[in-house]
Amino acid sequence: MIGNLDLSNGSHRRYNPLTDEWLLVSPGRTQRPWTGAIEPEPAVVPMAYDPDCYLCPGNLRAVGERNPIYGSTFVFENDFAALTPGLPTPAQQEGLLRAEGTAGTCRVMCFSPRHDLTLATLPQPAVRAVVDVWAQQTTELGADYPWVQVFENRGTAMGASNPHPHGQIWASSTLPNEAVRESAAQRAHLERHRQRLLVEYAAQESGGPRVVFENAAWLVVVPFWAVWPFETLILPRAAVLRLADLEATARDLLAAALAALLDRYERLFATAFPYSMGWHQAPFDDSASEAWQLHAHYYPPLLRSATVRKFMVGYELLAEPQRDLTAEEAAERLRAEL
Repeated sequence: MIGNLDLSNGSHRRYNPLTDEWLLVSPGRTQRPWTGAIEPEPAVVPMAYDPDCYLCPGNLRAVGERNPIYGSTFVFENDFAALTPGLPTPAQQEGLLRAEGTAGTCRVMCFSPRHDLTLATLPQPAVRAVVDVWAQQTTELGADYPWVQVFENRGTAMGASNPHPHGQIWASSTLPNEAVRESAAQRAHLERHRQRLLVEYAAQESGGPRVVFENAAWLVVVPFWAVWPFETLILPRAAVLRLADLEATARDLLAAALAALLDRYERLFATAFPYSMGWHQAPFDDSASEAWQLHAHYYPPLLRSATVRKFMVGYELLAEPQRDLTAEEAAERLRAEL
């Protein structure tokens, strides 16, 4: 309940203060009959080493470069980068047509030399090593670019082109749309309330019905305004701008939180759970004020089972996001997967 509004029954809208947007919630629609497509799960069991994988140690990539025999993480410049270095061209305009050049760099980060593992199945010390590399790469690229986007697409359902455990790190000369929206919302909240939006939110949610996992430093929560069925938000309890600002204990506890969340995802539908995830860190420019708070978004597409996905279509594309499963129900189901 919020006031006299029952969130578990009847359609209602929820507000996302981080992006200044609304979404429609329609409890009960998950009970409607389903006659849509069911996608078969891949039956291939990956090997620890795949001689045909361009991310495995020692293998040749498409551009002719050979990977080193790496034993932990491995980062390299993306062979087919979406952003390239250089001086961006200033904005150009002809009537209503407006464009501007943008520059940047794209890197691929292999989480492990093992082709058959995932971030969900890596031992916790290896997950901690991934956190350290995320932090190091952010600092290195932030010296040249205002925005550094650490992210992972896992599974073919989310566009992953290779099952080898890996993510990407893109840095750009301009702030992308989500960064602009989140910057504006966090600055406005700090000006009005004299505290960081997401620090206040973490304190309000701690111990509540939308929490999936929490420890001394971190909170994993299905956000009140979640759009995707089992979307989660990872929040530090203390004020933190970027991953590099985390001390050793906080990094250890983050690795534990990641392991706990990903294990629950794996167990939920007894499948290799697909998702897109990414860290939002303070920009490396004047907008990196004290208003910013480090956080990670997880956006999984699965809705009813391992073979039924949520799609953003119809009303979602033409009006506003809509969900059937409430955030509270989703969190309860994830918490139960111990």
